[in-house]
Amino acid sequence: MNKLHIGSDHAGFALKQELIEQLKATYEIVDHGPVSADSVDYPDYAHPLAKAVQEDGVPGILICGSANGVAMTANKYAGIRAAICWKSEIAALARQHNDANVLCIPARFVSEEEAKSITHTFLTTSFEGGRHAHRVNKIACL
Repeated sequence: MNKLHIGSDHAGFALKQELIEQLKATYEIVDHGPVSADSVDYPDYAHPLAKAVQEDGVPGILICGSANGVAMTANKYAGIRAAICWKSEIAALARQHNDANVLCIPARFVSEEEAKSITHTFLTTSFEGGRHAHRVNKIACL
């Protein structure tokens, strides 16, 4: 069974729980929290998830209200390419063209069904490589 990291803040908590239910039959889920919808600080969950994705080389999913905070936090880590996706088409391009390894979902702007579709697309779409690999290799700071 493939491993998958997931985390959120309070705004993304309910959606995180729904995605875990959908994904647990296919993935070994590592839930980085939180454990309730009580107010929390998104970096406290995005940092451990980004470190884990960096170490394990498996995908991650971060969810917060706008997805901006978790994406900004995760993208501080070398080798992390966190993409904010609010449509399946964007998730496909993030994987195909950018080799994104962390999906960031804006919980306040997508429905549960949209989030499930975005997640499915992200997890089943492969990086195309080729001309895109050259560009992706330019992302890291020197």
